[in-house]
Amino acid sequence: MIFVTGGTGLIGSHLLYHLTSSNKQVVALKRKNSNLALVEKLFEAYSAENADLFNTISWVDGEIEDYQTLCNAVKGCDEVYHCAAVVSFNGKDTNRMRNVNVQGTANIVNACIEMGVNRLCHVSSVAAIGSPTKGNYVDENTPWGKSKGKSGYAVSKFWSEMEVWRGIEMGLNAVIVNPTVVVGPGRWDNGSGQIFGTIAKGFPFYTTGVTGYVDVRDVVNAMVTAMQKEKWGKRFIVNGDNLTHKQVFETIAHEMGKKPPSINVTPWMSAIAWRLALIGAKFSGKPAVLTRDTARSGHATTYYSSKLAEKELGIKFTPIASAIANTVRIGQL
Repeated sequence: MIFVTGGTGLIGSHLLYHLTSSNKQVVALKRKNSNLALVEKLFEAYSAENADLFNTISWVDGEIEDYQTLCNAVKGCDEVYHCAAVVSFNGKDTNRMRNVNVQGTANIVNACIEMGVNRLCHVSSVAAIGSPTKGNYVDENTPWGKSKGKSGYAVSKFWSEMEVWRGIEMGLNAVIVNPTVVVGPGRWDNGSGQIFGTIAKGFPFYTTGVTGYVDVRDVVNAMVTAMQKEKWGKRFIVNGDNLTHKQVFETIAHEMGKKPPSINVTPWMSAIAWRLALIGAKFSGKPAVLTRDTARSGHATTYYSSKLAEKELGIKFTPIASAIANTVRIGQL
């Protein structure tokens, strides 16, 4: 039996389909107010014939911060996939990310150890890896460096990983995957899906930064393969390709039949924009649509290497153009 956290999220929901379609018995954690209809729609989008696989999942109501709930949930399970996390670049969510991302991961690690579950896959992020020296790619050995100047999300994912490494030192069999920006069918109003929602509305702007992108199906494949091959005590960057934001925006716009973004936003324009967004948020009471961290990331140029995953896991990554086409074809869930 397999326990999954974050099953209603992008990676978690695709993982649930993969596991159930492989005839695995799955227990998944959800919040009481979680919308399972989105997960069910994803199953239908994958295969109308296999849509009933959704009904084979045993759902457990609870919070990742509730240690006893986790102990009860993992009892009797053979494996745990920990996908749950808060993704935010808003400073107001710092404490929430600390509670969910860091303490939640500590709870999962401790529950696995206490209940005798000795196989864990932790979904981290490339945000938890350091910045490269000029001209180099980020790989699994790139040092973290100093936390100063990094986003609250990155810091929370770094300390989340530290909890997993602690578990490994205590004898837990665990592996870590570090995806880049994940592309795949899901919601278009949060996370990486916002890119699609924004372009669908005719967003005219782009920045010249570079980052990595990966198909969600490749992330799931890497997770499952790493567990099957028992790559304990290792972490793997999963990245399909390094592309400019402009390239990605143009590809999405083309697939949607929309006009591609044509206005280049310079760093100084972004600096003004996020400050104006912050002022607007204070008056409206709503989260800022642009923050200092998102503005910075839009102009950063970072290349990621997935050679280790290709070599040790045998992953052949899907072209990002294909991942985008598949996401647009299925549409917003």
